[in-house]
Amino acid sequence: MRVLVLNSGSSSLKFRVFDFGREASSRDVRPDRTLIKGAVKDIGDTACLEYEVEKKPGMKTTQVISDHHQAVRWLFEQLQQLDCGGAKSDCLASVQAVGHRVVHGGERFSQPVVITDRVMEEVDALGELAPLHNPACLEGIRGARAMLSTKIPMVAVFDTAFHHTMPSHAKVYALPHELAHRHHIRRYGFHGIAHASLVGSYFERTGRPSEPSRLITVQLGNGCSISAVKDGKSVETSMGFTPLEGLVMGTRCGDLDPSIVNYLCQKEKADASEVDRWLNEQSGLLGLSGKTNDMRELLQAAERDRHEPSQMAIEVFCYRVKKYIGAYLAVLGGADAIVFGGGIGEAAPDIRRRICEGMEWCGLRLDPHLNRAAIGLQQGDVARISQDGQPVEIYVGAADEETWIARETVHCLTGTP
Repeated sequence: MRVLVLNSGSSSLKFRVFDFGREASSRDVRPDRTLIKGAVKDIGDTACLEYEVEKKPGMKTTQVISDHHQAVRWLFEQLQQLDCGGAKSDCLASVQAVGHRVVHGGERFSQPVVITDRVMEEVDALGELAPLHNPACLEGIRGARAMLSTKIPMVAVFDTAFHHTMPSHAKVYALPHELAHRHHIRRYGFHGIAHASLVGSYFERTGRPSEPSRLITVQLGNGCSISAVKDGKSVETSMGFTPLEGLVMGTRCGDLDPSIVNYLCQKEKADASEVDRWLNEQSGLLGLSGKTNDMRELLQAAERDRHEPSQMAIEVFCYRVKKYIGAYLAVLGGADAIVFGGGIGEAAPDIRRRICEGMEWCGLRLDPHLNRAAIGLQQGDVARISQDGQPVEIYVGAADEETWIARETVHCLTGTP
């Protein structure tokens, strides 16, 4: 089976084309080959399309792209010109299924589903809970449906689905029950595909059994979240009703006294939507530093220029992660391993070091050499960075969302439990 994966972000579209072998019905199925991979970046402006065809040099082109529907059309026009993987026809014509990442599945979707008009209506209705992402995902789906035969099945894989296994006491807010029930207010959690990928890669690469197991997965990028995973299932995560809750992020504030919203509305003569925009787009690392939300630039400014706001931003960022790790050790009653992932988690050894400093009391001891060496991992790989013989091991993992989406798409279409 040849599967195209479309992973829509708020202003990007990552894609890959996979070949699966004849045993595609196996639960542990992995693609035999990645035929093409790439991304459309900066959608809504002069977008850049970068892609690599198997065993060929990478290509890059630019064009003004207004939305994800147009981005998909542009991508498909390029795929139609490619003969990837030795196919007798163009790369797009050889696709047999499409897997789409959809950020918010609400209470309705706890598993991947075949996309129908009804499913699209329900995803559209959930757009008010994820206004930056679900509409972009839908545009990607509509674009793909417009360009491909209606006979080609498409599957939605939800970012919230991994966290449906959280117990009820971890999902609810202490609000009046009828009010919360009427408006579907609960903790949903996000980054589920990335966390699931980190968990799956850990078990596959280490050969450890999924039951019993206690893992803490730490996804650190422009968006950040952390999950407590018991026996391979999420039992707690830092993001809640929206992706704003939890850790300090690139431009999101993370945990905040909710009274601050009303306080700012009064003091700044602003409405709640404007304050919400400040919390989502102007806070986090950007707000603390007054400089940038790019951790690489913050580290340089802190070390080279002794820029105190940048130093503070890094300190708060690491402190918040450390605090959550401590909380999740309590939730799980200890842990077998902690797995760092995401752009920062994978590429910033100094951030990993700062987070783990002072946690020797619970068996967290980094190996400085292994930590510095664990960069540039291939997608799906994990590398141990803790000292030998420690009760809690520490790993770095390169989450592979596209492969996870492809596998879930195959499982959905083949009926694999």
